Amino acid sequence: MQSSPQYDAVVVGSGPNGLAAAITMQQAGLSVLLVEAKDTIGGGLRSAALTLPGFVHDICSAIHPTAVISPFFSTLPLAQHGLQFIYPEIAAAHPFDDGSAAVLKKSVHETAQLLGEDEQAYLQLLQPLVKDLPQLMPDILGPLHFPKHPLVMARFGLHALTAATFLAKRFRTKKARGLWAGMAAHAIQPLSNLTTSAIGLVLLSAGHALGWPVPVGGAISIAKALGSYFVAIGGKIETNFYVQHLNQLPPSRAVLLDVTPKQLLDIAGDRFTPLYKWQLQRYRYGMGVFKIDWALDGPIPFTAAECRQAGTIHLGGTFEEIAAGEQAAANGQLVKQPFVLLAQQSLFDTTRAPQGKQVAWAYCHVPNGSQQDMTDIIEQQVEHFAPGFKKLIIARHTMNTAQMQAYNPNYIGGDINGGVQNIQQLYTRPALRWSPYSTPAKGVYICSSSTPPGGGVHGMCGHHAARRALKDVFGITL
Repeated sequence: MQSSPQYDAVVVGSGPNGLAAAITMQQAGLSVLLVEAKDTIGGGLRSAALTLPGFVHDICSAIHPTAVISPFFSTLPLAQHGLQFIYPEIAAAHPFDDGSAAVLKKSVHETAQLLGEDEQAYLQLLQPLVKDLPQLMPDILGPLHFPKHPLVMARFGLHALTAATFLAKRFRTKKARGLWAGMAAHAIQPLSNLTTSAIGLVLLSAGHALGWPVPVGGAISIAKALGSYFVAIGGKIETNFYVQHLNQLPPSRAVLLDVTPKQLLDIAGDRFTPLYKWQLQRYRYGMGVFKIDWALDGPIPFTAAECRQAGTIHLGGTFEEIAAGEQAAANGQLVKQPFVLLAQQSLFDTTRAPQGKQVAWAYCHVPNGSQQDMTDIIEQQVEHFAPGFKKLIIARHTMNTAQMQAYNPNYIGGDINGGVQNIQQLYTRPALRWSPYSTPAKGVYICSSSTPPGGGVHGMCGHHAARRALKDVFGITL
């Protein structure tokens, strides 16, 4: 005899998607338990003194443009639960060998004017997207469906579904092409892949619409605010609760799992059909990352003055150099001058480091599962654009792909996107089904970044999975 449900729903995993799923279910008037394997919530939203006391480092995510444009997070009163954002005047800068730099500023016109002969090409591409962004985001950050604003979505899709290498042909200057390469490389796949333009366009338009913010106190502040709000509306959180099988969970009518296909098979595979298990086994993970956190004796001395004022720095040189490096890493090769994403949060958030000191955060893309130590290679890439950087290093903390996965089991082989987001897996992640969030097991759903719309701190995977569960199990339509 089956025991009576102790909760209406149980959510496993407290990353941004697990938190979003739990909040959505709780907002619908249900009783929800959120369980987390570690002793603190957050998933990829955690911060800690990784190097020395007093230096606060973001362990995973650092800069959060998608958090502030998220159609779900933007509806929550997170400021009332302690969340504060700081917006650097220059969201991102992209230096070149000659000491110049391309920049992403809040103003579309100001950004475009700095691109010389590409000014009009940039304006023609970005101005409509920035204007349409509020209408676009619910459709972009969701599963495959008929869009609420079909004409607006069609205009976006005309460019977004192309390869970044194709869209780069709109630009002639080194600055515009380099800026575009750095944005598109956030897709963590070869820039010749279809849909890589979508990532770059969203990041550029988000920068112009709102900015790329730094959360005061670290990425953990976002998780703390989400958790505080969830508890305030009646939710319950249990930490140090490591789930290896569904049988460990208390009785409930619905279970939502913020995990990738590999863990989903381990936890619930015995309840799935052979076809669904086969699809999950064929799911593809993308490139991994090698990450470094530094405690520094002062600001990074970038040659380009613009880089000394930016929250995010893209290091990699020209479009051609970045495209070649990303392709090589995807092919399993070691890249000696990789594309490096660097954040310098303490320039804007003084809570991150002791007075007069700084922190910096950086990673590069490597083959999935690579054990290669990229410390010297990354530091040399920073030194190349900021002579004297190495002399400022007081302490460092590194994480290779295996350490990334050990820290967060969702980062399979160091893949921080929950699976490669190419055209084959854009809307069919993790499997080809009417609803990507449902599974063949009654009442069991997947709500991680391995579902649409994929990686990023936006919570929309969890929100959409919860909406699906609410409709299927409880007859509630939001």
